[in-house]
Amino acid sequence: MFEVLIFATLNGLVTGLLLFMLASGLTLIFSMMGVLNFAHASFYMLGAYFAYSISLYTGFWPALIIAPLLAGVVGALVERYGLRRVHKSGHVAELVFTFGLAFLIEEAVQFFWGRSTMNYESPALLDFPLFTLFGQNFPAYKAFMIFISVAIFIGLYFVLTRTRIGIIIQAAITHPNTVANLGHNVPFIFMAVFGVGSGLAGLAGVIAGPVLTTFPGMAAVLGSIVFVIVVIGGLGSLAGALVASLLIGLLQSYAIASDVGMQDLLDLLGVSFDADHPLNDIWRLTLPQIAPIMPFLLLVLVLIFRPSGLLGKRES
Repeated sequence: MFEVLIFATLNGLVTGLLLFMLASGLTLIFSMMGVLNFAHASFYMLGAYFAYSISLYTGFWPALIIAPLLAGVVGALVERYGLRRVHKSGHVAELVFTFGLAFLIEEAVQFFWGRSTMNYESPALLDFPLFTLFGQNFPAYKAFMIFISVAIFIGLYFVLTRTRIGIIIQAAITHPNTVANLGHNVPFIFMAVFGVGSGLAGLAGVIAGPVLTTFPGMAAVLGSIVFVIVVIGGLGSLAGALVASLLIGLLQSYAIASDVGMQDLLDLLGVSFDADHPLNDIWRLTLPQIAPIMPFLLLVLVLIFRPSGLLGKRES
């Protein structure tokens, strides 16, 4: 039991920090531009496919650098020549635009790479167990994923709170006209932030591709979870996104690793039902079965008791 708890915690940390890597870009974009980008997970998928193609010629490590840059360039172009034009029409137009963009990117991926799963593998340099505990190996690549995710959080937090660039970015959020009058190119700042956010999503794809497999539907798998994380953590809160990501990752990991079900609860309460009871299937549910919907249950609870999110700012 103890070893199950340890490895469930480690796997939960890996999953949670991977989700944060993806959610951090969306959080950055929303906090800066007020745009909920429905196509954000599509840049995650682009990062994985770009890395796969580049790694065929240069190996994993150059792809780790080049693929996120390419995803960031694509994101910057989308903001400059697409999103900026519909921004004046309001949030509904932005949502519809990014929603359509997600489908467009998915179709483009299937057109260029096909519908089959890509054989995108982790680098040979990290293909070894970092340590062995209770007879189980913990891969070095997962530790690498944790390191990258923590480095992203520290880097973003430092840039946004301790540098001149961060001060300009935060000032442009609330006082764009004042920043423009000081000689800064606010539209370029918006484009750069959108590009950086897309690049972070691409980096998450590069890191996750070898572990979660690279296939055309990978954006849909994590797309909805990313929005859940951003809302639970608090819209625009980087620290909130980290807390929510870890919470969801650990919650799902513990649920999957457990062997507890409704029947155990009924036995504890001394309640029993006939085999032909109309709700008999519900009583047979187990935690591993409901693990995929736990983030959404948590979202409902947060919206009920703290609509602004765990670390979000309440509107006055």
